[in-house]
Amino acid sequence: MSFIFLLPLIAFAIYAQTMVSKTFNKYLRVSSAKGITGYDAARRILDAHGLQDVKIERIGGKLSDHYDPRTRVVRLSDAVYSNASIASVSVGAHEVGHAIQHDEGYVPLNFRSFLAPVASFGSKYVMILVFAGVIFDMLHLIELGILFYSLALLFQIVTLPVEFNASSRAIANLEDLNLVYEDEIVQSKKVLNAAAMTYVAATAVSAGQLLRLILLRNSRR
Repeated sequence: MSFIFLLPLIAFAIYAQTMVSKTFNKYLRVSSAKGITGYDAARRILDAHGLQDVKIERIGGKLSDHYDPRTRVVRLSDAVYSNASIASVSVGAHEVGHAIQHDEGYVPLNFRSFLAPVASFGSKYVMILVFAGVIFDMLHLIELGILFYSLALLFQIVTLPVEFNASSRAIANLEDLNLVYEDEIVQSKKVLNAAAMTYVAATAVSAGQLLRLILLRNSRR
């Protein structure tokens, strides 16, 4: 029954992932009227905020763009780095938003970084702990798995304001620095909103999975 409860959340996550891919691909084909690439947008925003020391690197993969706070490097995928499209400019501006958050000491970002090691451990080993607890009838292993998974879920919850704030900063910077025309802002918002929805869906699925683990724990008592 708990798995059936989880199915709509999984369907939502699949839908969100499909939409972000579809939206990104759509606006990857829509050229920026000013001919600005994702790299150009990212570099101009960084420089405008006095972050000339933050580097921008090119990486492979699709939608693999991210900001690394440990090395202070913005990494942009091939499709974003050199492409002069609405999608590329929007994603580039979004990732720079994280660099600005880091520079300003944005509390949710710092908290997420603090949780990252434990969340990573929880995501990798929680099912091993739970499975071992079921096989060997050791309730404390299941409860330990629930604890680690709860911390992983907390990491995802904290990620939500971090991502939404980075998108808000991206739109504001695109407007303030006049990097895109006014009618293109609406398109940029569509790209970033679709991406944000994947985080919401992933958090919902994790919350449902945590509920399943709690129900499992209760049934073993």
